[in-house]
Amino acid sequence: MTPSASRPRHLLDFTEWTPERLTALLDNAETMGQVLDRPVKKVPALQGLTVCTAFFENSTRTRVSFELAARRMSADVVSFAAGASSLSKGESLRDTVEVLTAYKVDAYIVRHPASGAAHLVARYSGKPVINAGDGRRAHPTQALLDAYTIRQEYGSLEGKTVAIIGDIRHSRVARSNAELLPKLGAKVVLCGPATLLPVDLAALPGVTLSTDPKEAVRGAHAVMALRLQQERMSGGYLASLQEYAATYQVNDALLAEAESGAIVLHPGPMNRDLEISSDVADGGQSRILRQVENGQAVRMSVLYHLLVGRE
Repeated sequence: MTPSASRPRHLLDFTEWTPERLTALLDNAETMGQVLDRPVKKVPALQGLTVCTAFFENSTRTRVSFELAARRMSADVVSFAAGASSLSKGESLRDTVEVLTAYKVDAYIVRHPASGAAHLVARYSGKPVINAGDGRRAHPTQALLDAYTIRQEYGSLEGKTVAIIGDIRHSRVARSNAELLPKLGAKVVLCGPATLLPVDLAALPGVTLSTDPKEAVRGAHAVMALRLQQERMSGGYLASLQEYAATYQVNDALLAEAESGAIVLHPGPMNRDLEISSDVADGGQSRILRQVENGQAVRMSVLYHLLVGRE
């Protein structure tokens, strides 16, 4: 394999990541999970390195998870708040990145409302960059922790079917899962109203589209509900929220169509009793809180692979 194929420099999406590298990353996340089960949840793997979390959009789970992950491995963490920075005075993202790089930042974790922003940071910083969500394009670490959660349940993703239901059009989580899960041997069914179901995603290997939720979950080993991202909608996508919930809500009736014991996922934040019923979100098949818990171990593994890991 070429050096870039064996050890990618960034995690912007999954283009340069081979199935073997992705499997190694998930394997290592298991080791990181063991660290988190210790009384002292810390290792010196990133001691002496500085990680910058640059979030240009609001976040709870992803930001806290990344900051904890870096600190668990003894890194110094600089949290960059866009609203309190020179960006509010008109400074460009490029100039901001070059200033931070001059302060000897070793890696960036970037969330931004514009697709491609993490690629720009990678271009001008010359440092490893992890995409923590850019516009509608990608959220690779969320997809990785989703895959890790499914693998915990079944031991492997090979031959498994994952149904993702909801606002596919505006979901970077759906896109990243559609790119990642087939690389690990799973099939993905993306389901939602036709207005929220981009047809271009059907071109991805191992991915099919459906507007029928019962058809989508039939045979599924994992069912993921997605939030309606109304803040990204300009109107005309849905007749009403009530009609959407009546058809596409992940509830007990819909879950009964899936494989027996199928697990339920949600990347959060949840709109309870809209895209998912409270009974299902809190029920015995739900792995939603486990997804949150798994975020630290997966993100520790990503940081390790990009900053200090070797073949």
